Amino acid sequence: MDLPLYLEPRLEPRLASLLGATGFLRTLASGLGSPLNVVLPDQIVENLARFRAVYRKHRLSGEVFFAHKANRSSALVRRLAASRDGTGIDVASLGEVQHALGAGFAPAQIMATGPKNPEFLWLAARSGAAVNVDGRGELDDLAAVVRRYGLPRVRVLLRLSSFSSPGVRQLTRQSRFGTPVSELDALLKAVERHQDVVDFTGVGYHLDTTSIAEKAVALEGCVLVMNECRSRGLEPRVIDAGGGFGVNYLADGGQWDRYTTELTQAVMGNREALTWGRHGYGLRCEAGTLRGGLGLYPAHRPVAGERYLDALLSHPAPSLGRTLAASLLESLYDLYTEPGRALVDQCGLTLARVLEVRRTEAGDRMVRLEANADDIGLEEHGVLMDPVVVPRAGTRDPAADGEPVGVYLAGNLCLESDLITRRMVFLPCLPQPGDLLGFPNTAGYCMDFSADQAQHQPVARKVAAWQEEGAWRWCLDEQYWPVIQGEGIHEA
Repeated sequence: MDLPLYLEPRLEPRLASLLGATGFLRTLASGLGSPLNVVLPDQIVENLARFRAVYRKHRLSGEVFFAHKANRSSALVRRLAASRDGTGIDVASLGEVQHALGAGFAPAQIMATGPKNPEFLWLAARSGAAVNVDGRGELDDLAAVVRRYGLPRVRVLLRLSSFSSPGVRQLTRQSRFGTPVSELDALLKAVERHQDVVDFTGVGYHLDTTSIAEKAVALEGCVLVMNECRSRGLEPRVIDAGGGFGVNYLADGGQWDRYTTELTQAVMGNREALTWGRHGYGLRCEAGTLRGGLGLYPAHRPVAGERYLDALLSHPAPSLGRTLAASLLESLYDLYTEPGRALVDQCGLTLARVLEVRRTEAGDRMVRLEANADDIGLEEHGVLMDPVVVPRAGTRDPAADGEPVGVYLAGNLCLESDLITRRMVFLPCLPQPGDLLGFPNTAGYCMDFSADQAQHQPVARKVAAWQEEGAWRWCLDEQYWPVIQGEGIHEA
């Protein structure tokens, strides 16, 4: 066999320590079952501090709003609400605004985004949250709710889209969210019409791209819109740069480059298959020519999270002749950001028990787990990353015992499509029934975003874990409250 194509996860100290506490993890899985999600509330506060440091570096004021949709955890949300560094929360549903209020967030710290039904609009307005409106129709609906129920004026931001940069051939890509800048006049007339019930505080965008250049066009476009608003007598003060700061999942960029190169060769038929059924992740071979595009998350991203925000703010505005940070600072505009995946980077892992190891008809090794692809949504979100073997008590050391082996990871559903990963995963040794596989860094969308009870299989339970006096402690996620750590909470 060729050298194993590892995609080793990037592990910061806290998550590495948790994965090293094999006895602790085995105890949790033995008592609470498989699959099992473990979240690290203290890590999310550390990540928040890193984003705050970027604000201070550029001398900018504003708020960081956690995009709640990235994870349902009560522990993570409550820990953020208790943070001394201060943060807000971006809620995208009625349930999320209820959860945020119940977790301790004050209404002034809550921003409602995403598609909204009347109940969502009412609770956001009634509680005093800010509302990031997607278009004129939603603005009219919100104003009608405020008038009908006699509610106080609501803070409103306008989400915009389809930016272009004057004098530069650079456009932002199409988005289904927001109002095109070309329709700004009609939107601002609606704002002026509803000034008795809405407090227009700013503008923003939602842009699904990793391109700093595209986001620079959008951010500069918001600065120009704010200037136009002020010329009309309006007084907005906030620009919301949204999320999309990304996560660096892998420890070694060379491994990522090698794997994607070898995958291309496999799709072209120049080497043995690396995926189940020669799946190409968007690539295909047609008459000897490579077609399509690689539909994977760029798992090795050194410029991600707070580093991406720093790079964006340091980027020259396309037409203003200074950096984006300087453009915001000179105009005295506050900056809002909405990190989701980036704020829960390194904040958790998913454990799954090995049920069976066998060979397929083609001679490949198949490892069946007590979990399914909805419980471990890495592939659904295009993330390729190796799990870590947590062996049964008293058995071998995976790092020292056995030979590297390529395996396919299958789920527990009676579906051909239930593959935890369609790629061959290379591990330092062959797992055995009873071992655990730990999938690191699943807290951002890959832990519970798609989990359901298909075929009456249990949804993963969730626990919060933290270190105290040199030991790992834990409680059920819903029982975690930052103010009572150490009281009635289990110790490994």
